[in-house]
Amino acid sequence: MTGMNVVVCVKQIPDPAEPGKLEADNTLDRSGKLILDESDSYGVEMGLQLAEASGGGEVTLVSMAPNAETSGLRTALAMGAAKAILVSDDALSGAGALDTAKVLAAAIKRAEPDLVLTATESTDGYTGTIPEQVAALLGLPSITFAKHVEIADGTVKVQRQTEAGYDQVEAPLPAVVSVTAGVVEPRYPSFKGIMAAKKKPVTTLSVADAGVEAGQVGLAGAWSAVEDFSQRPPRQAGTIVKDEGDGGTKLAEFLAEQKFI
Repeated sequence: MTGMNVVVCVKQIPDPAEPGKLEADNTLDRSGKLILDESDSYGVEMGLQLAEASGGGEVTLVSMAPNAETSGLRTALAMGAAKAILVSDDALSGAGALDTAKVLAAAIKRAEPDLVLTATESTDGYTGTIPEQVAALLGLPSITFAKHVEIADGTVKVQRQTEAGYDQVEAPLPAVVSVTAGVVEPRYPSFKGIMAAKKKPVTTLSVADAGVEAGQVGLAGAWSAVEDFSQRPPRQAGTIVKDEGDGGTKLAEFLAEQKFI
């Protein structure tokens, strides 16, 4: 395929190195600077390689974040993505996975992609459901857990990671493919790329701009919510097993008692 248009869904998240905080409504505090989710850097790199191989193709980023935040997007733009579509709206506060999928799907439609790439799941959510939901909403074939991706004759060919190895899976384009962390090695943004990223276009949309009804998304309509939480209890001292020739037996008994085996 010549000049393939690849959309990569990326999430901008609070820095995982910082202690997480919750708002009064038990939603994650996203008020500070957000960074590119590391798991999404693999999709960006895969998209760049496929677009480059197609000759004249480009990568469009699609994201949803509060406060018109673009810090994480600029990182992906510095890697080489051409432009970005960001949906940012107070109405999305507390949105669940399906809400997010609806918004991303609406934004993706605007880009008219040949291929949509995502991570398998986000670092701050871990639902793992959004790639499938986006594909279903767009009416596109979906392949998950891709460890290798190639395009040939209007078809995406994937090695899909399984517990026993991998499956060979194919689907006609356009399609949605979620990639694992082992699919490629993400490039580091160069200084030239960082400077160029500052001038690359980021189209910011409200929920209405994206074509999604505000009443359908947000905390009030979310299918799941955090009702309560508590701090993780302090780590307890472990059990010491003195090996007097029967250490293996004692260890097995301990594991059985804890229902590990």
